[in-house]
Amino acid sequence: MSILVDENTKVIVQGMTGRSGTFYTDLAIRYGASYVGGVRPGKGGTTHLGLPVFDSCADAVKATSANASLVMVPAHRAADAILEAIEAGIGVIVCVTERVPQHDMTRVKAALSGSDSILIGPNSQGILTPGKCKIGVMPTRDAQAGSVGIASRSASLTSEILAQASAANLGQSTTVGIGGDAIHGIGFVECLKLFREDAETKAVVLIGEIGGSEEEAAAAYLASEPFGKPVIALIAGIHAPKERRMGHAGTLAVLGATSANEKIAALRAAGVIVAANADDVVPKVVDALTGG
Repeated sequence: MSILVDENTKVIVQGMTGRSGTFYTDLAIRYGASYVGGVRPGKGGTTHLGLPVFDSCADAVKATSANASLVMVPAHRAADAILEAIEAGIGVIVCVTERVPQHDMTRVKAALSGSDSILIGPNSQGILTPGKCKIGVMPTRDAQAGSVGIASRSASLTSEILAQASAANLGQSTTVGIGGDAIHGIGFVECLKLFREDAETKAVVLIGEIGGSEEEAAAAYLASEPFGKPVIALIAGIHAPKERRMGHAGTLAVLGATSANEKIAALRAAGVIVAANADDVVPKVVDALTGG
């Protein structure tokens, strides 16, 4: 099993004919994911990478029964692309675009409320169910199917932990990059709830960082009721200077935001196993699963 996407997921790409859209769509097709078309206004009726191109998401969904979308359009158009996907009833929308204006994202968040769509990102590496479905820009060379779920704010740390897990014969059920922007779609709590219900997932890794409140929300959720599976967390940014943004738009700790150490304390209090660094994550997962 997996969460959100599997071998039955049919993906369209908004912005497929652009340079990045072409590159990553081709990689995903080669990986074996089911990509069924693309969207580019004005190019409806043409083909690209052997797939049909449509003028709108609605046209693409009607013709292909697509239930997922990969948004690969420039930041100033990304919100409108996401809104179009929501209006077309697409269930899983992945936006990898960075620096989507926050006032645009407030419109997206309002549209998501009450809809049947789940947004992953923006500024996300995407979602991967090894061997079944890839929607995003993540490498897949080290990915293996298995029982460890990963939810992360960091693409690079996700790739590092995934590679170490596979080297230790710990495959992954699904990896979800929730994105590094301050205003984004799915968060840690939603991921935890989905992994909790997934019978294949035996342990969950959370990769957090300074800024925002995703880690505190996860701690509050985990403290509120038994989770039933071990959760291992890595929080990046312990030594980051206060009030300095560290790469991601969401990693700015100001106005009384909690520090990395305070996030770690909250997670530990909720029963989460906290790794000291990236090299410590997989050994702690192994210990948790084997009772070591």
